[in-house]
Parts: sequence; structure tokens; C-alpha cells
Amino acid sequence: MKRGGIYRHPGHLIRRAQQIAVSIFVDHCRRHGATSIQFGILYTVRDNPGIDQISVANLVALDRSNTGDVVGRLEEKGLLRRASGATDRRTKRLFLTDAGAALLETMAPDVESAQVRILSPLDERERQTFMELLGKLVDINNTLSRAPLRPKVTRKTP
Repeated sequence: MKRGGIYRHPGHLIRRAQQIAVSIFVDHCRRHGATSIQFGILYTVRDNPGIDQISVANLVALDRSNTGDVVGRLEEKGLLRRASGATDRRTKRLFLTDAGAALLETMAPDVESAQVRILSPLDERERQTFMELLGKLVDINNTLSRAPLRPKVTRKTP
């Protein structure tokens, strides 16, 4: 394919790459009934039990209202449990349920195979270079996002 016109625009190519990555994730993980965003939230809660909902949004780089909607759906499916914070009842602490932990474990091989497939057109050296440059691009431009990654985690209080 000739790289002219819109294909010279990095924003267009990044959008297309994201569309392809989501499509590959869906192909590999459809049977689990979870989206890539749901997977990211479950994964983050698993690694940070008792994390508050705002911190999850910050770590997954989602807007807060969207995170609340997704967390609500995960709670309805029995994959997450929300609990009010001890000092501030408005704070919602998140915990993975046994069903959520089982789903993550079951999904892990399919998620990994999706990640491999995304990069499969590149040789090993190209994969490393691509990931380094993509990480650099994302890190440097993080604050320009409407939902920037904010790696600070609020620790749980029972």
C-alpha cells in the first residue's frame, strides 16, 4: 500500500493501529465476554486490592465517568465488589471477586496471544524498537490526553 495522503498522518495511523489492536483482542478474547478496558480494570484491581475507583481511572488512563460505568457492569457480572471507604463513605474501594480472579486467569493466555499477534508482522528487533518508540511517544505526550495516565495509587483503607 502506498503511504500517501491520510497515511502520512501519524494520528490516522495510530487510530488505525488501535482499531486493529482492539479487533485482534476481540478475536482472541471474545469467548470470555470481557472487553480490553474491562480486562485492564480487572487486572489493575487484582494488582491493587482495595484501590479506589478514581485511582483505577488514573492507572488505566480512562475518564472517571466511563470508569464508573465499566466498574458498574463488572460488579453486575459478579467480577468486582465495591465497598465504601472507612474514612470517606463516598470513596468506592474495589476488590476482585473469586469469579473475577478466575476470569483473569482464564483470559491470560488469550490476552498474551493477542499481544503477540499484534506485533507479529515485525521481526524481534523491530518489535523492540517499536515498543520503545511507542512508549516514549505515549510517555512524553501523556499530559496532552483527556484521560492521562496518573500512576499515583491511593492505598486502601479497610
